[in-house]
Amino acid sequence: MASAASAPPTSANLKRIVAASLIGTTIEWYDFFLYGSAAALVFNQLFFPDSDPLVGTLLSFLTYAVGFAARPLGALVFGHFGDRLGRKRLLVLSLLLMGGATFAIGLLPTHATVGATAPVLLTALRLVQGFALGGEWGGAVLLVSEHGDARRRGFWASWPQTGAPAGQLLATGVLSLLTATQSDATFLSWGWRVPFLLSGVLVIVGLWIRLSVDESPVFKEALARSEARKSAGADEPEKLPLVSVLRHHWRDVLIAMGARMAENISYYVITAFILVYATTSAGVSKQTALNAVLIASAVHFAVIPAWGALSDRIGRRPVYLIGAAGIGLWMFPFFALIDTGGFSNLLVAVTVGLVLHGAMYAPQAAFFSEMFATRMRYSGASMGAQFASVAAGAPAPLIATALLDSYGTSTPISLYVIAAVLLTLIALAFAKETRERDLSAVDAVTDDRPAPVAPADAHRV
Repeated sequence: MASAASAPPTSANLKRIVAASLIGTTIEWYDFFLYGSAAALVFNQLFFPDSDPLVGTLLSFLTYAVGFAARPLGALVFGHFGDRLGRKRLLVLSLLLMGGATFAIGLLPTHATVGATAPVLLTALRLVQGFALGGEWGGAVLLVSEHGDARRRGFWASWPQTGAPAGQLLATGVLSLLTATQSDATFLSWGWRVPFLLSGVLVIVGLWIRLSVDESPVFKEALARSEARKSAGADEPEKLPLVSVLRHHWRDVLIAMGARMAENISYYVITAFILVYATTSAGVSKQTALNAVLIASAVHFAVIPAWGALSDRIGRRPVYLIGAAGIGLWMFPFFALIDTGGFSNLLVAVTVGLVLHGAMYAPQAAFFSEMFATRMRYSGASMGAQFASVAAGAPAPLIATALLDSYGTSTPISLYVIAAVLLTLIALAFAKETRERDLSAVDAVTDDRPAPVAPADAHRV
């Protein structure tokens, strides 16, 4: 007999769960990407005005990278409590932390007012952002994965992933609107604060939606089994989910980390570094570069669910491989198109890049969720995703900017992304296909074996 946790959810309930996860991830990524765009456009002048412009940009991206350093800590802390207490409560906390830090950035004094204290405060708030985001991703994708229909898990779990382009779209759109309607002096004076302060309104909306959903039924079932074992006097499970992950799923953590290399590095090169490269090397205006990212992000949002649905049909690994190989082949044409200085070529370069990135990003939520047992899934998926971000996304704009400064050409940057692609291809070579794995069949209390594989026909759409 199918368990309650494994019963298919109603369509209305599942859509509400997806909406709660999506609105939260959109707000969190809006906050995170807003910082990245501001770092590329104005933070060098506001917080590092005594430096050479390109050096100031490097310092600005360094504070950007600091946020990534806090993400593994967020993954460990949120993963630990998320595996012990549930997904929902931790997601509410992550939203409050991220929104509060972003709102506070909008109130920060600049270097002109308080001197060296300004970048210190900026860095501290960036750390809070990174800590919150480190816990957000795992909980959001698990809440959908553990509620969703197993036959279409790749499709439904890809919707929280659209929070990244939605947040990018929102952040870039607000910045683009402000830069189009304000003079450079006005934007530099106070206009840049507006998008950060808007975060407060978004958080209120996100909390209202997120508080209305139920806890994951798969987690509740696993927790009930744990309590039953304790009542029966059986041996207690390991106290720390981290210990269980390292003991039983260390290989999966490494595979997840490797899989993220091409995805994470390419994304930040395409969306964050591009604002530096297009404006300094290709002679493109800030407004033009922002508009290209804005339109491409809308396309990115649309294709992610399509890639997720394809992963339900042909598997997570094949779709991921298409994206990784494609992004490696695209990098040289990507920069060649931008170098022409034309808006249409810039738009094609960024859009194709994000479409290929979506082939990696879409199946990632289901892929990583299906690797780990229930009572260590939050920890395992978060560790694999966020530990990789320190070596991948964190230094990507910084390394790309340094390579441009040293060599004056995009060739080393293309080779840098291609090297990341090779690491991802190696990781996928060692990965097992997880499309047919039944999350509700995992009993992480009585044993930590991988979930059994259901018949293929039961999971095809």
